[in-house]
Amino acid sequence: MRTTLNIDDDKFLRAAELTGVHEKTALVRMGLESLISKASASRLAALGGSGPAMRAIPRRRLPAALKPRSGKPK
Repeated sequence: MRTTLNIDDDKFLRAAELTGVHEKTALVRMGLESLISKASASRLAALGGSGPAMRAIPRRRLPAALKPRSGKPK
């Protein structure tokens, strides 16, 4: 998609300096990807481990051969 953007020169130069990317398209793409990643992480954190509609997930159990034995090793 093509579009025209008005970007603050100082912010663009600072972002280019910090990332080492000086191509406008690449820098805008990186900014959008970073924004998406940050927003996705925030949404995931907001769930706080809750899933009201989720069914219980079975726990994994170690096979007997892999369970640690009590006592001193030989």
